[in-house]
Amino acid sequence: MVLDKLFAGLDVSTQSCKIVVINLKSRNTVLVDSVNYDIDLPQYKTKNGVAQNRAEGVSESDPRMWVDAVNMVFDKLKKSNVSIQQIECISVSGQQHGLVALDQNGNLSRSMSKLWNDFSTLEECQILTDKTGGPDKMIEEVGNSQRTGYTAAKIFHMVRHEPEIYSKTTILFLVHNYINWYLTGGVCVMEPGDLSGMALWNPKTQKWSEKVIHAIDAGLKAKLPDIQPSTRSIGRISSQLVSQYGFSPDCRIDAGSGDNMYGAIGTGNVVPGIVTISLGTSGTAYTFINEPYVDPSGEIASFCDSTGNFLPLLCVSNLANGYNDILKIHNISHQDFGVLAGRTPPGNEGRLLLPWYMGERTPDIPKAAPLYFGFGLDDFTPENLGRAVLEGHILNLFDGFQRMPVQVSEIRLTGGLSQSPVWCQAIADIFNSETVPVKGEGAALGAALHAAWVWTNENDKKISIGEVAEPFVSFNESLRVKPIEKNVSIYNKQKELFRSLSRRVRGMKGDDPFEIRSQMILKQ
Repeated sequence: MVLDKLFAGLDVSTQSCKIVVINLKSRNTVLVDSVNYDIDLPQYKTKNGVAQNRAEGVSESDPRMWVDAVNMVFDKLKKSNVSIQQIECISVSGQQHGLVALDQNGNLSRSMSKLWNDFSTLEECQILTDKTGGPDKMIEEVGNSQRTGYTAAKIFHMVRHEPEIYSKTTILFLVHNYINWYLTGGVCVMEPGDLSGMALWNPKTQKWSEKVIHAIDAGLKAKLPDIQPSTRSIGRISSQLVSQYGFSPDCRIDAGSGDNMYGAIGTGNVVPGIVTISLGTSGTAYTFINEPYVDPSGEIASFCDSTGNFLPLLCVSNLANGYNDILKIHNISHQDFGVLAGRTPPGNEGRLLLPWYMGERTPDIPKAAPLYFGFGLDDFTPENLGRAVLEGHILNLFDGFQRMPVQVSEIRLTGGLSQSPVWCQAIADIFNSETVPVKGEGAALGAALHAAWVWTNENDKKISIGEVAEPFVSFNESLRVKPIEKNVSIYNKQKELFRSLSRRVRGMKGDDPFEIRSQMILKQ
């Protein structure tokens, strides 16, 4: 009897570690499980997966926590009804940009990893940009601007402020590369997708930037692993994990990638025209294209995807934070929020929020603060604030998205807020596109699908990623919505208002926000 082949995806995200196991032959998901760092690994004393009591702007986690979480989900897998020996390949999705440093013995040379939302490297970004010849030259070198979220400035911060740690570091990893290193027992490689977000390597030219590397340290390149394609496996699972959990010694580990690359696969975003919007701690919007795209402003990230194509991506740092806070402050549930927001009309009668509660990535303002516009003294009611938070976060995302090189055919939502009717409709109206939430765990499912795709291409037959993904990607059709024409008209004016305010508060030229607000109120 020939047993069905299974494939596993791990998503090592900011707040949790998830596992999805799929059966490619029967086209079904056989296991979904997860570990929450705060709850299941209390010894690390994290809040939302981040170590506490750090200086302002510092966001870090202990990489050993991620390894412990992987072992915990493997324990859950071992105790489940799934046959571990049938798993042919595992792929890892990791939160992007986090820096993991190892010494020559494979131990952490720096005990903590700076995360994607660490804003402590603003000075390093500016120094690197100046050394490279300014913003335009930097984009020419690496296809992206230098931002605090990216990895290059994290490395430079270590060089400048922790030279002893840097000197004993022999390997510099991203999060998913580190987990791959653990799973394989020591394979040190990177791949183009996650690597794109280091701001050291150019996704268009597919080359390291010698200028940026030397601006950090002439010896840096020796600490960076080799690059291998995203479309191949990198080795077998370690004998230790075979012995500990019962994996087959032939189980392969594929190249893995960043969570956004696998979020695209997990939402079926593998053909032009589809846009995935992820509504989580941060907010992202990205799309599949066949040719590299470099945004002259640097606001749209120039990334490779994990299939040999490209994934232009917009990321805003503020998304669920404002929403979660308003739920907590007013002691309301997700369902209550929908009712609350429904008591105020779209456009909020000219009231607007720039929702920059913490340093913002897009626009690039690490020292940002929120701005409330059009509120009278008696306007700060839960209803008005709820509508302002909802629209402010989506408008902030849209304002950057306008540069995206795509004719949108459909928006697919993933993340915690994607199952909210009020969020779905507001996104459809503001983006003026049909919108539908995707069921399941986007990045973890995308990782499992990638593992199946890579293994099949290497061991069976050539198949497209779309053929693999299509049977597994399902939608919450009850929440599929189309734009409401009246709302679209209101939001077109509100988008002008948001853009004018955003530009003016940053010292740029912009239209008169008071005039736009007057027009908006008259229109409503």
